[in-house]
Amino acid sequence: MKILVTGGCGFIGSHFLRYMMKAYPDDFFICLDTLTYAGNKNNIADFLNRSRFTMVEGNIRDADFVDTLFATHKPDILVHFAAETHVDRSIVGPQVFLETNVIGTGVLLDACLRYGIEHFHHVSTDEVYGALPLQGGSPFTEQSPLKPTSPYAASKASSDLLVLSYYKTYGLPVTISRCSNNYGTHQYPEKLIPLMIQKALQGKPLPVYGDGLNVRDWIHVVDHCRAIDYILQKGKVGEVYNIGAREEISNIDLVKLMLNVLGKPHELITYVPDRLGHDLRYAIDSSKLESLGWKPEYTIEETLKELVEWYRKRLFK
Repeated sequence: MKILVTGGCGFIGSHFLRYMMKAYPDDFFICLDTLTYAGNKNNIADFLNRSRFTMVEGNIRDADFVDTLFATHKPDILVHFAAETHVDRSIVGPQVFLETNVIGTGVLLDACLRYGIEHFHHVSTDEVYGALPLQGGSPFTEQSPLKPTSPYAASKASSDLLVLSYYKTYGLPVTISRCSNNYGTHQYPEKLIPLMIQKALQGKPLPVYGDGLNVRDWIHVVDHCRAIDYILQKGKVGEVYNIGAREEISNIDLVKLMLNVLGKPHELITYVPDRLGHDLRYAIDSSKLESLGWKPEYTIEETLKELVEWYRKRLFK
């Protein structure tokens, strides 16, 4: 089996490759990444020279390049992580999010049709559902309406609908997963957890948006990778699956937990003007996925100390 992973040098994509390479020692893997600021070959350095692994640098928006890639490597399965993902960046410059997340996904779908891919799995986000109130409001299910509030979330919702249209119109075998916030090693330091760890270790103010009460559901990146594997093996074609760990925590409480682990004072917290359109709360129901046999294995409480130490060692060698 040949598995093409787009965005495989990024945070989640590199973890997925590491998980799959170990879980399926007889399969071959092609990593496609355009190596933007968030893609780093060092994330996959431990298997760059393995015979069943191929690294390809290129842009999913380039239709001719993608066609050549498919013709050359003939993948059986495509797992699509490649995306612009940072909400703040999408507010400042939304165009690249539309080009990569929508047009790029369309280029891949067209190639999958031409070359008869066996399974196209699209990695999406819980942000496509919009926001819940801080108090009350049932977690989002796969049947919840899409109500994205940021250019990033809107671009992902658009690509989700495009993927489903290729299933309904052309019969392309697709699945979609919508995951909550990920945490783990190798994350680019613009994201909340590594950013706050870095600031705290430097003794600098930790910028927290608004009052810090915005709530997110956090899932360990390895649990996310396991969930995608479950969907590839047991999921139903044409279906959407939510992936969440039911670990809801406010931004301010998470920052305080990190400061406690680091032994740093809470006085480092600095409240800054809120992000435009900042969603109050995300929470998703993963019952559909859990019915396939998956459940999360990690909790923030159990893993945060180890995670903080990982970043401490690498940020300040």
